[in-house]
Amino acid sequence: MGFKKKQMLGFGLILLFLAILLSFMMFTLNNLKSSMTEIVENRYEKVQASMEIRQLFSRSDREILFAANDANKEERAESLEIINENHRLIESKIAGLSGSLNKVKAKQLLKEFETQYASYSITEAELIQKIKSGNSSDNLSSLMDDQREKRTKVISTMDEFKDYQEGIMKDTLSNSKQTYEDMIGFVIFAVILSILVISVTVVLMIRSTSKDLQSITKVIKNIDFKNLSVIPRIPVRTTDEIGDIAKSFNDMAESLEIYNQKEKDFTEKISEQNWIQTRVADIATMYQRIVEVEVLADRFITRLAPMMGASIGAFYVKRGEGVDMRFVKLASFAGDGEDSGRREFRLGEGMIGQCALEKKSKVIEDIPEDFQLVTTGLGEVNPKSIVIAPVIFEDEVVAMVELASLETFTKLQKTFLNQVLDTLGITINNVEGRMEIERLLKESQAQTEELQAQSEELQSQSEEMQAQSEELQTQAEELRMINEQLEERNRETEEKSKELQVAKLNLEKQAEELKLSSKYKSEFMANMSHELRTPLNSILILSEMLSDPNDSKLNEEQQEFARVINSSGQDLLTLINDILDLSKVEVGKLEVVFDEMNLSELPEQLHRNFDHVAKKKNIDFIIEKSKNVPDIFFTDEQRFQQILKNLLSNAFKFTEKGSVTVQIKKADEENVAQWIQTKGASNWVEIKVTDTGIGISKEKQKLIFEAFQQGDGATMRKYGGTGLGLSICREFAKLLGGWVIVDSEEGQGSTFTFFIPSMPEGFKNVGEAIAASPEVAAANHDDSAVPFESQGEPDVVIVDEEDRYKVKPFCNKTVLVVDDDHRNIFALKNALKHEGMEILTAENGYECLELLEKGNNIDVILMDIMMPGMDGYETMTRIREQSKFEDLPIIALTAKAMKGDREKCLKAGASDYVSKPLKLDQLLSVLRVWLTN
Repeated sequence: MGFKKKQMLGFGLILLFLAILLSFMMFTLNNLKSSMTEIVENRYEKVQASMEIRQLFSRSDREILFAANDANKEERAESLEIINENHRLIESKIAGLSGSLNKVKAKQLLKEFETQYASYSITEAELIQKIKSGNSSDNLSSLMDDQREKRTKVISTMDEFKDYQEGIMKDTLSNSKQTYEDMIGFVIFAVILSILVISVTVVLMIRSTSKDLQSITKVIKNIDFKNLSVIPRIPVRTTDEIGDIAKSFNDMAESLEIYNQKEKDFTEKISEQNWIQTRVADIATMYQRIVEVEVLADRFITRLAPMMGASIGAFYVKRGEGVDMRFVKLASFAGDGEDSGRREFRLGEGMIGQCALEKKSKVIEDIPEDFQLVTTGLGEVNPKSIVIAPVIFEDEVVAMVELASLETFTKLQKTFLNQVLDTLGITINNVEGRMEIERLLKESQAQTEELQAQSEELQSQSEEMQAQSEELQTQAEELRMINEQLEERNRETEEKSKELQVAKLNLEKQAEELKLSSKYKSEFMANMSHELRTPLNSILILSEMLSDPNDSKLNEEQQEFARVINSSGQDLLTLINDILDLSKVEVGKLEVVFDEMNLSELPEQLHRNFDHVAKKKNIDFIIEKSKNVPDIFFTDEQRFQQILKNLLSNAFKFTEKGSVTVQIKKADEENVAQWIQTKGASNWVEIKVTDTGIGISKEKQKLIFEAFQQGDGATMRKYGGTGLGLSICREFAKLLGGWVIVDSEEGQGSTFTFFIPSMPEGFKNVGEAIAASPEVAAANHDDSAVPFESQGEPDVVIVDEEDRYKVKPFCNKTVLVVDDDHRNIFALKNALKHEGMEILTAENGYECLELLEKGNNIDVILMDIMMPGMDGYETMTRIREQSKFEDLPIIALTAKAMKGDREKCLKAGASDYVSKPLKLDQLLSVLRVWLTN
C-alpha cells in the first residue's frame, strides 16, 4: 500500500468515527430540541392560556358582584362592558386551545370546561339582564347563588386542565434530562474510542514510514563525501513516495559519480595543459638572444630531449634549394663517440627523408631487437620508441627533429612536441633572417667605407686640378701641356665618376634591400603579435574566469593554478609589447607628440602608483621636488611617464630593504652638455631615481642599456624580467631629446639620472613627428602605451561586488560570436554564458549572414576581422547594406591592431572596436553600453 493511500485510509477512519459521533450528537440534540420545544412552545403556552382564562373569569365575576351591589348607573354600565369584553376574550382563548390540544384527556377537560362555561354564561346573561332592569340585590340573590355554584365548577375544571398540562410538562422535562445524561455518556465513550482508533492508526502509519526512512538515513550516513566515485544505493522496497525518494537518490548518486569522474578528467586535462604550457614557455624563453642557427639547434635539442624523456636525439636544418637541397645535422643529444645518426640526408632518403617529403610526423614503436642506438657507460640499450617530426614554416619544411626513448612516448609528450615545433619554424626563420641582415649590413658598411675613400681621393684630385689651373694662369707657356694633363685626368675622373655612380647605385640598391628587410621584419613582428595574441586572448579570458573565487567551481589550489596562468599570460603580453616598442624605435617610426604637461602633479601621481609597492616590500618611498622646477613642461607625456615607470619598477624590484628616492630639480645646462647637445630647449629638468638595492658593477653599467641584457644570469633567475626596460628607457629618452645615465656601486644601490628638455616647438630640425609605422602599430593598444597613473584601472563600469551577481544586464540577450579561432569562440562562449547571455557562433562572414537571415533575434555581434573567405570588413559592410540591421550593435575584435584599423572598422559599419587580447571587464563594459543603449 502506498504512503499516500495509508494516510488517506488512516485519516478516512478518523473522519468516519468523527462523522458517526457527530451524527449521534445531532440526533440527541434534535430530541432535546423537540422536548424543549414541547415544553416551551406547547405545554407552557397551554398552561399560560388556562391561567389567563381563569384570570379573565375571576375579573368578570368581580365586576358582576360590583354591578349588582355597589355601582351606580354609570359604573354598572362600565362593568357590564368589561364583562362582555372578558367573555369575548375567554371564548377566543378557548377556541385557540381547542385547536392546539393533542392529548385526549386535555380535549375532554377543555370540552367539559366549555360546557360548564356555556351554562355559566347563560346564568351570567340573565343576571346581567336583571341588573340592567334595575332589580335590587335581594331579588338577585337566588340567581347569584346559582351563578356562584356554576363559577365554582368552571374554576375547578380549569384548575384541573392547568394541573394536567403542568404534569405533562414535568414529565417531558424529566425525559429531556435523561436524554441529556445519555448523550453525555455516549459522547465520552465515543471520544475515548475515537482517540484509541486514531492513536492506533497514527502509530501504524508512523512505524511503516519510519522503517523506510531509517533505511534511507542509514545509506546516506554511509556516504564517503571525500570520495564520490562510488556512492551506496538505497534498496527500493516500496512503490510509494518513499520508494520514489529512494529512486531519486539512486539517480542523484549516479549523476554525482559521473560528475566526479568528469571533474577528475578535467583536473587531469588542466594539469596536462599546465605541464605543456610551462615547458613551451621555458623553450620560448631559451630562444632569446640567439643569433646563430647552430647555437639554436644545440640549445633546442639539449633542452627538448629531457622534457620528452628521450635518451638520444638529433636536429637537422635545411641547406640549399632545389636539387642541392639537403638536411644537415647541426646538433645531437647523448650521441656516442662517433656522433649519432646520419650526417645529412635529402628529401625521400630513408624514413626521416620520407617524413620531410610528406611533411608529417611519425612514431615508431615496433623496433627490431637488434636496433641498438642508445649507449651508456655499461653498453648499448635498445630504444622502445622513436619519433620523427618536421619543423614547418609557411608550408615548407625547414628542419627535422628525431628523438629516441627507452620508454614509449605518451600522448601528452607528443602534443607538447607538436606545440613546440609550431613556433620553432618561426624562430629558425627569424634567426636566419637576422643572420642575413647582419651579413648585408656588414657588406653595406664595407662598400660605404670604400665609397668614402674614393670620394676623398676625388676631392684630393680636384684640389690638385685647382692648383694647376692657377699655375696655368701664371705660366702661359706650359698651358698646353697642362691642358693635356687635365684632359687626361678628366677622363680618369669621368671613369672614376662612373665607378662612383655604379657604387652609389649599388649602395642605393643595398639600402632598398635593407629597407625591404626592415619592412619584412616589421610585418613579421605584426604577424607575430597577431599569432601570439590570438591564443593569449583565450588563455587570459579562461584563466581569469577560473581564478574568480565567486564563479569558479575549482578548489583553492586549482584557482591558484589559474591565477598563475593568467599572470604568466600578462607577463607574456608585456614582453610582446616591449619587443614591438623596441622594434619601432629601431626603425625610427615611433610617434612622438610634444605637448604641455603639468610637473606639479608628478609627485602625487608617483605616490598614487608606487606607495602600495613600497608598503608591500616594507621600504621607504621618498619624493623631493625643488621649487625652481617649472610647473608647465613641454614633452611627450606618454613616453616621459613610461620612462619613469620603468626606472621606478626596476628600483623597487632590486631593493629588498632601505628606500627608493626620487629627486626632481632644474638641471644645469653645462652639466647636461657633457652627455648630450642642449640646443633648442627652453630649460632642462633632472630626475634622479636612487635606490639602496643590489647595485651594478662598473663593467656591467653599459651592458644593462642593451636589449635583453641584465646584470648577470643570477639576477635574471632571482628577479626575473626580460632586459628590455632600460633599453626602452634610453631609446625613448633619445627621442625626447634627453638622456639616461647610471651611477652605481655593487651592493650599495644605484642612481639613474634622467635628463629631459622642455621643447615647446618640438624638434624643428627633423620636421614633424613621423607617424607610427602601420606594420608595427599592434603595440599601440597595449597597457605599456598609456600613462602609468591610469595603469591597472581599466575603463569599465565599476559594479559593487555584492551586486555583481544580482544584476545581470545581459540576461536573455543573444550575442553572435563570429571568429575562425575555436579557442576564442570557446573562451567567449563560456564567459558570456556566465553572464546569462544566449550564444550563437559563426566561423566566417558567410555563416554570419546566414544566421542573420534566419532571424534569430540577435542583440549584438562580436566580429573578428581576420577570417578566411569573407573577412570582418566585408561582412560588416554587407550587414549595414540591409536596412533592418542599421541599428544592430557590431563590436569589432582583432589581434592585429594596425594603425588606422579603428577608423577602418567604424567606416565598414562597426559600432565599437576592442583589440585582443581581450580584457573581460573591458568587453563586458562595452557590451553593457551598447545593450543598455
